[in-house]
Amino acid sequence: MNYSARRIRGFTLAEILTAIVVVIVLGAIAVPMWRNHLLRVRRADAISALVAVQSAQDKFFGRNARYAGAAALSSPPPAGLGLKPTSEHGHFQIELTTSEDALRYSAVARSQGDTGDTRCAQMSIDHLGIRRATDAAGVDRSGDCWR
Repeated sequence: MNYSARRIRGFTLAEILTAIVVVIVLGAIAVPMWRNHLLRVRRADAISALVAVQSAQDKFFGRNARYAGAAALSSPPPAGLGLKPTSEHGHFQIELTTSEDALRYSAVARSQGDTGDTRCAQMSIDHLGIRRATDAAGVDRSGDCWR
């Protein structure tokens, strides 16, 4: 049997290495993009919860001429806000503080568990609609987190 007449099928080492390099490069691009997407989705969870608190507080104020306190967060309306103490997907704990005269409030969403989001670790909204956010070190990140 002539060796030149017989064709060996398969992949060369160069082809296999090229395919491996392509997969590694795609992975190096895709993993950070997926992580950023996941962080944005979790931040949207906090924003949604805080906007729900703001809306419920406005309704409560319209009925009672005062804002609801922390104890009324999960109480059903009209005595409370009827909201869960966590965001919809559970990534953030919602805390509500009200002034002594009940004419001012602040709602804070703190990341709970290992969300991996140190840039927007705490987000808040107050009775004036002012939105704030801080990172894990306490540095203001309002412009980055409330997009």
